[in-house]
Amino acid sequence: MDFREIKELIRVFDKSELNKLKVKDADFEIALQKGFDGAVTVSAPVAAPVALAAAPVAAPVSDSASSDTAAAVVCGETINSPMVGTYYASPSPEAGAFVKAGDMVKTGQTLCILEAMKIMNEVEAEYDFKVIEVLVKDGSPVEYDMPLFLIEKI
Repeated sequence: MDFREIKELIRVFDKSELNKLKVKDADFEIALQKGFDGAVTVSAPVAAPVALAAAPVAAPVSDSASSDTAAAVVCGETINSPMVGTYYASPSPEAGAFVKAGDMVKTGQTLCILEAMKIMNEVEAEYDFKVIEVLVKDGSPVEYDMPLFLIEKI
C-alpha cells in the first residue's frame, strides 16, 4: 500500500460506522480503531525486517494521527467484548449503570448488557477488579474483542 491508499483508507474508515479495522497485505499491516470520542487511532506494526525499508509509508501514517488520537490508545488490562452488538451500561434507560469508574467489582457481577440479534446478553466479571475507566458510551455499537473497560485486578 502506498501513502495515498492509506490516506484514502483512513478517510473512508473515519466516515464509516465501523469501530475497528485491520488490513493485512503481505508484509504490510495496519490497524484502525475509533475511540469512544470518535477519534481514529492508527497503528502500523512492521511485520518483517524487509518492511523497514518502507519506513516512509509507516511514518506518514503515524504523523497523520494527531496528539489527541494518540491519547485514545488503551494501555493496561481491559475487559473486551465477547461479541459484536450494542453496549448498554444499565438494565433500562431509567436505571443506573451496572458499573462506573472507581467501582470495585466481584466475580459474577454484571458489567453490562450486549444486545446481539435482539437478544440481551449480560457480561459478567470473571474475577475481582477495580474499574479504572469505562471505554464505551451507552448505546454504542461494539465489535468483537473491542475494549469495554480499563481495569486493575485486585
